[in-house]
Amino acid sequence: MELMEILTIAVIILFFVILVLAFVYWQMSVKNKREKETKENSKENKSSQTNTSQGGYTKLSVFDFMEFDKIEDNMIVQNNGARYLMGIECEGINYDLMSEVEKTSVEQGFIQFLNTLRHPIQIYTQTRTINISSSIENYNAKINDIAEELERKKKQYNKMIQDGGYDKRDLDEIRLEIARQQNLYDYGKDIVANIENMSLNKNVLRKHYYIIIPYYASELGNNFLDEEEKRNMIFSELYTRAQSITRTLFACSMKCRVMDSNDLAELLYVAYNRDESETYGIDKALKAGYGELYSTAPDVLDKRMEAINKQVEEKALELAKQKVDEVKSEKEKIVEKKEQNFDNLVQELAELIVKENKDYVGKDVAEEAIKRIKNESTKEEEGDSDVKEEKKTARTRRTRKNA
Repeated sequence: MELMEILTIAVIILFFVILVLAFVYWQMSVKNKREKETKENSKENKSSQTNTSQGGYTKLSVFDFMEFDKIEDNMIVQNNGARYLMGIECEGINYDLMSEVEKTSVEQGFIQFLNTLRHPIQIYTQTRTINISSSIENYNAKINDIAEELERKKKQYNKMIQDGGYDKRDLDEIRLEIARQQNLYDYGKDIVANIENMSLNKNVLRKHYYIIIPYYASELGNNFLDEEEKRNMIFSELYTRAQSITRTLFACSMKCRVMDSNDLAELLYVAYNRDESETYGIDKALKAGYGELYSTAPDVLDKRMEAINKQVEEKALELAKQKVDEVKSEKEKIVEKKEQNFDNLVQELAELIVKENKDYVGKDVAEEAIKRIKNESTKEEEGDSDVKEEKKTARTRRTRKNA
């Protein structure tokens, strides 16, 4: 009996051992399968990257090359929100043309700037070709205005000459005004021509100086904040650092300002599009819709809602006009009816006035007055009937005569 119990326990233990070994084998097979899949995927990604290097470009490769995710709240966002950058644009100073006192002041200010730094910064210099196409457009617009004014003055002067009767002083005054406008027009044309000649020289360059301030999201040290709170705190910290640097550089006679989102977009646009930026600036790119990655067409439901609102407005105006016309027509009918019964209403009101004042004028006088009012109405009715009869007779005579 004891032997049977020992064999049963051994069989049970052996069964559990087999189950454990089967589970371990299944886990190892799954792991090997996943490793094979990851290797195959990595090979496919490498092959796709080699293919894109030969021809097109994938979205992942472009974003990896540009090294930033987006521009938001006057900051450049990198590494999926792990790193933020804020920029300061500075105007350069000509150190060599300064006096010794000014040079000493600049050096002391720069030493103070270095001593107050408590965080890393990056000094970035960008050389840009001067694009003065916008200046040429503005000058041409002003010159066109001057040309229109000059033409108007000439027409006015010619009309004054033809009409005559004007003093010599008035003519001399408008002639001087025409000469002044002509000189201004010629001077503006010369300026535009000189600027266009300068724009032909591709060696006209200008340096732009920037200070880039980084901030890492890990510096917050609080994982219980949502994304908006993190972004607000990071912006406050970066803006405080930027203002501190701006104040210290002011002692070096340098003019600095914190860059907004458009300035940062222009900085990156010029950095990644040096050739196109010479002739096609960021302002034109934004106007052309380069920053719009999706369709800007209105939503279908919004368009339908707008159409319904327009129909409701039209129907409401139509109904309001209809009811106003009905009220006007009813009032017109009432006025017309009163005009037709004007005499009757006058006589009825006269009788009512006499009856109300019977005690004051006397009973006999009142009755006689009422009698005469009635006789007057009878005469008017007979006169109207006579007039109608005469008109009827006249029409009959004309009909017979024509026949």
